Amino acid sequence: MMSEFTYAIDADGVATITWDVPGKSMNVLSFEGLGQLDGQVDSALADEAVRGIVITSAKDSFAAGMDLNVLARMRDDAGDEPARGLFDGIMQMHGILRKIERAGLDPKTSKGGKPIACALPGTALGIGYELALSCHRIFSADNPKARIGLPEIKVGLFPGAGGTTRLVRKMGAMAAAPYLLEGKTLAPAKARGAGLIDEVADDPVAAAREWVLNATDADLVKPWDSKGYKLPGGTPYHPAGYMTFIGAAAMVHGKTQGVYPAAKALLAAVYEGALVPFDTALKIEARHFVSVLLRPESSAMIRSLFINKGALEKGANRPQVPDQTVKKVGVLGAGMMGAGISLVSAMAGIEVVLIDQAQEAADRGLAYSETYMDKGIQRRKATPEKKAAVMGLITATTDLNALKGCDLIVEAVFEDPGVKAEITRKVETIVGEDCIFASNTSTLPITDLAKASVRPEQFIGIHFFSPVEKMMLVEIIKGHETGDRAVAKALDYVRQIRKTPIVVNDARFFYANRCIIPYINEGIRMVAEGVTPALIENAAKMLGFPLGPLQLVDETSIDLGAKIARATRAAMGDAYPDDAVDEVLFWLEAEGRLGRKAMAGFYDYDQTGKRSGLSQTLADRYPAATDQPDVTQVQHRLMMAQVLEAVRAKEDGVLMDIREGDVGAILGWGFAPWSGGPFSWLDMIGAESAVQICDDLTAQHGPRFAAPDLLRDIAARGQSFYGRFDDGAKAA
Repeated sequence: MMSEFTYAIDADGVATITWDVPGKSMNVLSFEGLGQLDGQVDSALADEAVRGIVITSAKDSFAAGMDLNVLARMRDDAGDEPARGLFDGIMQMHGILRKIERAGLDPKTSKGGKPIACALPGTALGIGYELALSCHRIFSADNPKARIGLPEIKVGLFPGAGGTTRLVRKMGAMAAAPYLLEGKTLAPAKARGAGLIDEVADDPVAAAREWVLNATDADLVKPWDSKGYKLPGGTPYHPAGYMTFIGAAAMVHGKTQGVYPAAKALLAAVYEGALVPFDTALKIEARHFVSVLLRPESSAMIRSLFINKGALEKGANRPQVPDQTVKKVGVLGAGMMGAGISLVSAMAGIEVVLIDQAQEAADRGLAYSETYMDKGIQRRKATPEKKAAVMGLITATTDLNALKGCDLIVEAVFEDPGVKAEITRKVETIVGEDCIFASNTSTLPITDLAKASVRPEQFIGIHFFSPVEKMMLVEIIKGHETGDRAVAKALDYVRQIRKTPIVVNDARFFYANRCIIPYINEGIRMVAEGVTPALIENAAKMLGFPLGPLQLVDETSIDLGAKIARATRAAMGDAYPDDAVDEVLFWLEAEGRLGRKAMAGFYDYDQTGKRSGLSQTLADRYPAATDQPDVTQVQHRLMMAQVLEAVRAKEDGVLMDIREGDVGAILGWGFAPWSGGPFSWLDMIGAESAVQICDDLTAQHGPRFAAPDLLRDIAARGQSFYGRFDDGAKAA
């Protein structure tokens, strides 16, 4: 087996342990690597010629964290006792990190140890930072792109290799909260200011060596191993600490609504750990960590937000076509979408031609990028040089001839088939024959739009979500004639702009909007039935949705909803199912209550545009019914409205890969991230339970809740979605 850590001693007696996992761009910790590190630390501590140790990395970063597949393997290898297997594995890790921390110090006198410093060339996340925390001093290169911190909470876990216990003891529960509960990461200079690391140096290895050679016994003893140690900010029963912990419990529940088990377990580990000695606190942390690992939510979040998201970003579903990196992109339409697409393209170093009918509109689109970069400079997330580079890549013009040389066109003009067809024909006479043409339409079928093209095999949908610079998902839509090179071009472009792609087949509303619209409609339908709007909104938030359906339609605009409704009604004729929804939408539209932009919608707003509460005007028009449904029934309606549409999308062949269905739902519209996505959620509750919920809802509310044949078949066979469609899941 190839070595992940190498060991060398210099003439001054400093042992350097260098982390360099073969074949990986970033180090990730495996159990084999941990064993090697353990052996090398033992060798250094036992060797009289060694005065101290520097742990560093041969890569331009230190470590990206733990290989999460290892945790899954640890659980599976434990057989009938997964909790015992995981706990023993985690405690073994704690033992190695504690050995580094104590570094041969005499247990009674805390003397006679060897200094161990960590030198970070760049990013140190998760276990990478937890390893650094167990060392006596942390040095980092002054690399503004590097990130330091503990982002585990974002994939449904919490720092379980001592990070939780050490950070709280180092800085106190209140100061540690943003890094533990929010997964906040910092660049080295800010990390030093916050107390996450000790020093920033031009040459962190040289600085670490210098420190090791001059360290005293006192430098090696962590505060929590010293006599008379007191937790910064106070323990739970100290007057100051008491206030912190009471507030933390309320804050965590308020933010998570109780559906993210990792946040609750983290808080319990911090609270209980603060009351006991350090080594006991590590055991408590390990127990809570194992309890989270064994919850289905954590497995689902890890699979969707880490393994599957990573696989899609690396091109899991990319056709076997030569590299299609975009050199020059033409963006047609300088409205909000076109301006955002120009911005993210230029930030990725791609030359951009931004076209609009009027120069004034094109200039406004260009100004969008300027404003964004200026805000970035104010927040110290960008530099004037970076702004100059981005602005220098964008040409805003009315001249279609400027599109010559583009290898990708992204059309973001008005949502009108006639307008889109006209611009397609004009542009195709100017660009080269191998240029790929993409439409950013959110609702119009790509196959129909491609009829205006002389090269339909090179016509594709690239659907961005608004605001483009913030939203991570990009939906790539294959028309009936779209060829492999167009798909590869779209995927390579999305990778260049650092977003996550899903590839779907063409159908009305594609995938994301197909699922979002029924969610919004179900909320509106309940308003018409007399269900209290507050119950609808809170039921959604208790499921972990960032926005309730009524707030979501206010944000996206009510007239847009009414426009989509009219277009859908025209297309579907008598089969149109949403008259009850339209009654509410069209009334709001007629009243001029168009959502946040009009300072009135389902909610009322103050002069600054801030929501001031659900509208009394709405309550007068649709008074609350005497009998209100219980919260579970409201949740089932909101959840199934989306989930069944996702299943139908798979059944119809619109969705080709359930991984894309899950990742797309979380990134595209914030679908209950704790659940891992619609298919993961169905697997979590079981297909049989899902069918029972559908049958109950159908009996009460009609055929829109009828269980699709695919779901019934999976239930009848005792299968799961990931069990049945496991080709991609295994590949991930």
